[in-house]
Amino acid sequence: MAVTSEATTLWFGDLMSGNGTVSLDSSDAAELKVDWKARSEGGAATSTPEELLGAAHSACFAMAFSNALAQNGTPPESLQVTAAVTFSVQEGGITGSHLLVSAKVPGLAEEDFDRLAGEAKDGCPVSKALAGIPITLEASLA
Repeated sequence: MAVTSEATTLWFGDLMSGNGTVSLDSSDAAELKVDWKARSEGGAATSTPEELLGAAHSACFAMAFSNALAQNGTPPESLQVTAAVTFSVQEGGITGSHLLVSAKVPGLAEEDFDRLAGEAKDGCPVSKALAGIPITLEASLA
């Protein structure tokens, strides 16, 4: 079964001085402010496409890694996954995604943990969609 998820952006004005909102339509979970200043310079109360991409990447990796751990017979107690997606105006766009993972997985050897984390990074559907950028992984057992 295929599932299609939707989000809608409503934008006002030009790129530099304009602004908009992104609505998470499928879940109705949030409406987020977006603008160029936050994207190119950073900002606290405004989201960016890269933050949304980071949310997708961290959630996808967490699901893929928890599945790999369970199939290994060592399901996780918990996973904390942060995806840091970098945008650079000078370099022409999104330059990478860094996955930072802290996991509680009883009875799992470090080498198996590292192998499974790497396989989950490569196999996660969002990682596959991001194949055009470097994806790095920093994973540790808590």
